Amino acid sequence: MDWREWAPLTLLTLAVLAGAALRFAGLRGAADLVWAGVTLVALLPAAWAVLRQLVRRQFGVDVIAVLALVGALLVREYLAGAVIAVMVATGRALEEYAQRRATRDLRALLERAPRQARRRTPGGGIEVVPLDRVAVSDRLLVGPGDVTPVDGILEDAATLDESVVTGESQLIQRSAGEQVASGVVNAGAAVGLRATRSAAQSTYAGIVRLAEEATARKAPMVRLADRYAAAFVPFTLVLAGAAWLWSGQFVRAVAVLVVATPCPLLLATPIAIVSGLSRVARRGVLVRDGGSLELLGRARTLLVDKTGTLTAGRPRAAETVVAPGGDRDEVLRLAASVEQLSPHVLAAALVRQARERGLPLAEPTEVTEEPGRGVTGRVDGRLVKVGQLAGEPPQWAMSARERAEIAGRSTVWVSDERGPLGAILLEDPVRPDARRTVRRLREAGLTRLVMLTGDRPRTAEQVAQAVGVDEALAQCSPEGKVARVRQESARAVTVMVGDGVNDAPALAAAHVGVAMGATGATASADVADAVLTVDRLDRLADAVEIARYARRIAVQSATVGMGLAVAAMLVAAAGRLPPVGGAFLQEGIDVLVILNALRALGGGLRRRDVPPATRALLDRYAGEHTGVRDVLAGLRDTADLVATRPDAPQCLPALRATHRRLTGEVLPHESAEERELYPALAGPLGSAEATSTMSRGHLEIRRLVDRIGAHLAQAGAGPLRRDQVPDLLAALYGLDAVLRLHLAQEEEDYFTLSPAAPGEGDRR
Repeated sequence: MDWREWAPLTLLTLAVLAGAALRFAGLRGAADLVWAGVTLVALLPAAWAVLRQLVRRQFGVDVIAVLALVGALLVREYLAGAVIAVMVATGRALEEYAQRRATRDLRALLERAPRQARRRTPGGGIEVVPLDRVAVSDRLLVGPGDVTPVDGILEDAATLDESVVTGESQLIQRSAGEQVASGVVNAGAAVGLRATRSAAQSTYAGIVRLAEEATARKAPMVRLADRYAAAFVPFTLVLAGAAWLWSGQFVRAVAVLVVATPCPLLLATPIAIVSGLSRVARRGVLVRDGGSLELLGRARTLLVDKTGTLTAGRPRAAETVVAPGGDRDEVLRLAASVEQLSPHVLAAALVRQARERGLPLAEPTEVTEEPGRGVTGRVDGRLVKVGQLAGEPPQWAMSARERAEIAGRSTVWVSDERGPLGAILLEDPVRPDARRTVRRLREAGLTRLVMLTGDRPRTAEQVAQAVGVDEALAQCSPEGKVARVRQESARAVTVMVGDGVNDAPALAAAHVGVAMGATGATASADVADAVLTVDRLDRLADAVEIARYARRIAVQSATVGMGLAVAAMLVAAAGRLPPVGGAFLQEGIDVLVILNALRALGGGLRRRDVPPATRALLDRYAGEHTGVRDVLAGLRDTADLVATRPDAPQCLPALRATHRRLTGEVLPHESAEERELYPALAGPLGSAEATSTMSRGHLEIRRLVDRIGAHLAQAGAGPLRRDQVPDLLAALYGLDAVLRLHLAQEEEDYFTLSPAAPGEGDRR
């Protein structure tokens, strides 16, 4: 805490107490002199501030405090003036503290910004280089306790402390191949890191620039008090004048001004708003100032970018389609091996997927990359190309392309010297917490939610339906986003959420711009009013709920306090309350206001807290979903094989292998969830009945797996009988649909309850 902020208040309080001591000692003249000095010391800066406001054509409630101080001096009510001076100084000190607290977390980030990095040299050594010399693809070493200098991919498993950036206190375990944002602390042994962004483009750099700007501009906090000034100040002056004219006693006018001193307004707003700023910062949301938080609490419209905001922003391999007789895992292994040296986002998705499946990647040679067309390299002696498909595609490839277009997925082709080997269908999955967040935002008071995206209408409509927004605007350019933001802002207070460089103009145009800073959106973070430093969209709902609660407490405190002040003003106008008594009565009102405003330190959040033991279960079962989805991919391939070539020699062995994985991996996972996870969720969800529909899903999954096993028992040594195929296909495709829906529901409704759970892109 900076002592200079509280020095004026401390000195004035000590002076008032010194005057009281002199008064009790019988030195009334000396006491009055001290109190008059205190009044004058408070009057001069307050009068100068009011004059500057009037020059700027601003009009606030501070004018009442100035008139009360002047009146106290004129009628020689020096103690009353001194008490008013202390109250005004208290309001100023709290307001300064609120502004400083608003940027404290930003300054903490700024102070911890790395200045250099340890880079591996070609000869196997380590050199320390300035951060601006780190380039994409450089291999770095992050020592124990070091801050990761740039965004990159881990070369080793790591234990990370992400609390400074995300607000989460728990240590996070990350495996080799996972993407790590700059700014997190290595809490374990030294690990290797391959840079995917330069220092200037990394996540931490954008947050640091936000901190520098927020701490440099020191904008005054927007106060609710000034909104009441237009009505309250004229009312006060008219009442004081009427009391003076009616009674002929100027002291009555002074008494009215004393109890009208707007300390409930000056105190309630800073305390409630700073409490809100502190709480949202602890949840990984950095808000620039109290004015932005207040606007967030009044927002009615939300415009949100799709990619990286409602979706994970990191493509994943959703399906692998191979040529007849091909091996799905081998196609993915070849593609990932070639793409290991490419910085492209699609390359990272392929490598990550292959490593999650435990595929042994080979070191490629003769690697060349042609922007826009793909990467070519030699893997285990084979020349492999990953990217676009050259020439006329075979029939199976045309079917794969059509399947990708219908599903709104991107296609990466894998070929060798003889032709295409397979296609990897990539998708940008919807965040599991997106739909829950949209529901919470509506409950918090947002009445209109619009999704903006540059993507195709079909894909945009699918995402819009999945998350439940009111409208989706597809193929939207950056200029179009700005125009839509301005259009919505003309109707109501509007929030814009985005993560990309092209979102920055729209964020700047909104009343409140919110950047997904955890994904490296440096340009967006530079212009935003708030930054989500944790890659979880549900923290936006937390911020809105906290902002609305803090603002409601501030308004409530100010309203009740001013209501009591108005009642006291009427008593003072009737001559029943002298200035000194009014000053102390106002002090009592202030105490009530402060106690009520402190309620903003807690409450307001709609979601339930999850016990640590239940969090651990959620994280464990969320991690197991990666293996279940791998089984799902094989299930779909097997179903396609049964549908197209039931008589093929490899059909029955593939079906048996899939059934073994279903009974050996999926069913034990579902049984363990039923036995351990679902009972633990009864508390956070409100009742044991909340998981009953998911339990019914477990029964259906087991029934379909048993049905497939029964067909295998009937087939014996094989092959499959023709009359078995229709019912077997119904079971296979039905199990695929039920299991996919079941996993999605668990991730949306349950796994998002854990603050430590990674995002969609990490789990699938």
